[in-house]
Amino acid sequence: MAGRFPSSVLFCCDHNSVRSPIAEGLMKKLYGQRAYVQSAGVRNDREIDGFSVAVSAEEGVELERHRARSFEEMIDWGDDLGGFDVIIALSPASQRHALELTRYTSIDVEYWPIMDPSGLGETREAKLHAYRQTLNQIKDQLLARFGPPGQE
Repeated sequence: MAGRFPSSVLFCCDHNSVRSPIAEGLMKKLYGQRAYVQSAGVRNDREIDGFSVAVSAEEGVELERHRARSFEEMIDWGDDLGGFDVIIALSPASQRHALELTRYTSIDVEYWPIMDPSGLGETREAKLHAYRQTLNQIKDQLLARFGPPGQE
């Protein structure tokens, strides 16, 4: 069931290199400028994952210029977590971190259990298959939460 459409959304995962950039890119593609959308990770110790870039491109989402960042970097760069209507955590670690950072605010933190494909598959095609599954999980969650694109 679709909930109220927020004016701002922050997606988060462990490294901001796989799941949260895919979610950010898909939400921007599906819903355009209806909401301000960003992503972050618990840590920023990786670059954007090449398989994430590849499967997102198949959906018409460009991630090549994405720069991974952590919650702390967001705050250091002047992004106020209090400005987001909802934080959507895509991993247990990011959910815990988001809840800790927002414990004194009234920001909604949602948890979507999205598979981490980064260690799956032995061949390139098997890896791409795993990443496509993750992308499809995210897309299904977006549509369930925010409704079909183009709906006001």
